[in-house]
Amino acid sequence: MIKYFIPSILLLLVAFSSCDSRTEAEKIVDKAIKAHGGKAYENSIIEFDFRDIHYTIYKTPESFEYIREFDHESGQVRDVLNNEGFIRTVNGVELDTLNAEWIGKYTRSVNSVAYFAFLPYGLNDAAAIKTDLGLTEIKGEEYHLIKVTFKQDGGGEDFEDEFLYWFGKDDYLMDYMAYYYLTDGGGVRMRSVTDVIEVGGIRFQNYLNLKPEIEKTPVGKMQELYLEGKLEVLSEINMENIKVEKLQK
Repeated sequence: MIKYFIPSILLLLVAFSSCDSRTEAEKIVDKAIKAHGGKAYENSIIEFDFRDIHYTIYKTPESFEYIREFDHESGQVRDVLNNEGFIRTVNGVELDTLNAEWIGKYTRSVNSVAYFAFLPYGLNDAAAIKTDLGLTEIKGEEYHLIKVTFKQDGGGEDFEDEFLYWFGKDDYLMDYMAYYYLTDGGGVRMRSVTDVIEVGGIRFQNYLNLKPEIEKTPVGKMQELYLEGKLEVLSEINMENIKVEKLQK
């Protein structure tokens, strides 16, 4: 029986491996998501403060809801962005005078903070196109360099933006990222991790936000400029008062 059992197992392993149609880039991103929190993202409501604004974030592969709340001269503002669209209330009353331009502006602003806070989890969104650029080295550490672009269908208004992510070769942690964006005049930025906060099984990261001297620098040049010390610190990206509430399954 042993003589027949071993080939059967080998056939099953071959069949199983052949069913895995994921690209190398997708496999690397999957490992990075697992290293940063994995399934904990999908059954958690995350709250934090960022630049005097309070955010509440919930996201699964099927649905999402992003909330931000802050004090304004007009009163207490609450923005809600979810699968149904965008709503702003002031002192509990829905503001129905917003035109499409302002709705788009607020939507992009809320979505941007949520996107960066949830990295690398959001990289598995259906519209994300991931490309493995191979191994590279920064300060003596080896990294998988992954490029992410977006399909126009489902990629939102910013589908032409381009991102680079550096994931540790062995631990798959995201120590650096860079991106090219078109909104508000466009530009390019790079971020390097300064601090790590682990809450509720999820790894949250703070960053230095860096920019080149020339705004139209190709995003692919950012690593070279970083290593040459030619990037300027523009700001600090710090999440504060982080809370993670686990949902009942």
